[in-house]
Amino acid sequence: MEKRVDDTKAQIDRLVEQLNRCNYEYHVLDAPEISDEEYDSMFRLLLELEGGSGYTPPNSPSLRVGAPPLDKFDKAVHSIPMLSLDDIFTFDEVLAFDQRVRDIIETADVAYTAEPKYDGLAVELTYENGRLIRAATRGNGTTGEDVTQNVMTIKTVPLSISGDDVPELIEIRGEIYMTKADFDALNEGRMEGGKPLFANPRNAAAGAVRQLDPSVTAERKLRITCYGTGIIKGLTLSSQTELISWLKKHLFPTPYRFQPAKDIHEAIEYIREMDAARATLPFNIDGVVVKVDDFALRQRLGDKTRSPRWAAAFKYQAHQAQTRILNIVPSIGRTGVITPVAILEPVSVGGVTVSRSTLHNWDEIRRMDVRTGDTVIVERAGDVIPHIVCVLSHGASSDIEVAEPVVCPECGSKAVREDGGAVLRCVGLNCPPQLQGRIIHFASRPALNIDGLGEKIAVALFESGLVKDFTDIFRLTQEDLEKLPRFAEKSAVNLIQAIEKSKTTTLARFIFALGVRHSGEFASRLIAQHYETIEALYGVKADALSLIKQMGDKTSSAVSEFFSDAGNIETIETLKTLGLTITNPDFGTAENKDTGTKDSGRRLAKLTFVITGTLPVSRKDVEGQIRRAGGTVSASVSKQTTCLIAGESPGSKLDKARALGVRTVSYEQYMVMFGPLSEQS
Repeated sequence: MEKRVDDTKAQIDRLVEQLNRCNYEYHVLDAPEISDEEYDSMFRLLLELEGGSGYTPPNSPSLRVGAPPLDKFDKAVHSIPMLSLDDIFTFDEVLAFDQRVRDIIETADVAYTAEPKYDGLAVELTYENGRLIRAATRGNGTTGEDVTQNVMTIKTVPLSISGDDVPELIEIRGEIYMTKADFDALNEGRMEGGKPLFANPRNAAAGAVRQLDPSVTAERKLRITCYGTGIIKGLTLSSQTELISWLKKHLFPTPYRFQPAKDIHEAIEYIREMDAARATLPFNIDGVVVKVDDFALRQRLGDKTRSPRWAAAFKYQAHQAQTRILNIVPSIGRTGVITPVAILEPVSVGGVTVSRSTLHNWDEIRRMDVRTGDTVIVERAGDVIPHIVCVLSHGASSDIEVAEPVVCPECGSKAVREDGGAVLRCVGLNCPPQLQGRIIHFASRPALNIDGLGEKIAVALFESGLVKDFTDIFRLTQEDLEKLPRFAEKSAVNLIQAIEKSKTTTLARFIFALGVRHSGEFASRLIAQHYETIEALYGVKADALSLIKQMGDKTSSAVSEFFSDAGNIETIETLKTLGLTITNPDFGTAENKDTGTKDSGRRLAKLTFVITGTLPVSRKDVEGQIRRAGGTVSASVSKQTTCLIAGESPGSKLDKARALGVRTVSYEQYMVMFGPLSEQS
């Protein structure tokens, strides 16, 4: 038995080492050697082994999630102050910095290092005997905030270090940042949700690190680069070059294109090269840091009150230019958000010609009082994304304020604001920019379940022009499909048969398939329980929908707007003429005092289920059966959980269920207890 435990621990240690190496290859080197599926499989196995053995190494990637929210941040005093750097803006100032260094140490030439100055949040990571024990923000340089739980969610931060050169204590300093792509995705999601946008990646990263809930930090996809140290005990490093080498050896991310320079002239050449390349970098930089390489020389140079004498930060000039707004037009994105875009008189900003700039939303136009004909300052935020900084003057043609559109510029459907928020959105079912994504959703398993109509086929149908609106899906023929790449007679026949089969569906599935904003599977089922036919929803009022128990105001408004759009109703009616048949087995099955309907004989009423692990059927199908039988499905195990259904590789939920005494059944036992799934589950 003892040997088996040792074997399990050894297997866990091997998996932890492999997964940490994979994280480094993926997030730091950008050169993964295994697929996402292989990584996920290894991670699930790790969770299973850790849960079953009770052994979790201190550097396990499983420790990056699950920390409880904090009430506040504790203060963290830095052993050695985290000083600022002197800013310099010209090459003459760089040469003057070099002269001051050489005057103090009385030498002809000094070797330097140069590295990008990341635009992020400075932090200090403290490791004792190789284990991360604290992460702290810079704060005022002397005292910061303890943000350990949040920093542990960053996949590029090693949770421990090992080897024959691990110091007793080391404080590693670096910068937490966000890539441009991740920042854009974050702001796009916030725009869709009607939330305020972050001004730049630095603000987004800083806000994420200072979240009281670590799970929010984990969602922001933060990264770190490490470039310095505080106290070191039990390890001797003689230079910046040696430090970077040691950091790389122990899988710490280090500055992009770190460059040793034999003298200040090589450092200046590096500054020029990075200036030319910074627009193409995947992250924002605002300059280059030049440091004396030799640590002994740094000791001789010493520090001033707020900055070291052995380093300086060369700051690049902001990329801004003056131009005129020729027009302001609405632009619709793939999620239906209608955004105002300024058409600019073309101008060179940092070597790139800019002719368009987003204005984010219609409230922003009013806040800045931006109008056609205005003279403005435009900046490439992060040296990439153009945005208008301010209005310098109103032009002769700028007397008329920009009107917010009431209909979509692409399809003519209603343009609506959600709950008076900043986001304006098109509700049109056949809106061209949204159509491709809508079709993929329409064909998905929880919706119409058109087997064979996945993302790649949907894109091919859309790009070929065979599908220009929703109704074209039901008009496809075998001959149409055989014209497409990768389609032979058999695959074409199979897809046509799947489409024909999908024409007979339930109202709950059809509502979900339409992709109505805020109307997921649960809300779609609620609606079907209270409205017998699709026609009963035409022109439905939000107030009527909000009377349904558990129906939120956002969902009620979105459903009402969707079914009040004449174009959407026309599309549904056309689908019916092409063979769509909708049944509604859910009608009248919900208990709701406002509608008078009554549930009878639902055997899982008042029972709460949690599902974990891999089931032999779709998890959504099992959830659907439980809900139709009156039960509730929860994402986490608690004392209120009635039963845990455990599939293969169940993970930590099984351990928690056992600890709480929650009844646990296998999928096969569940089938015996509650019967087989229906076809439309």
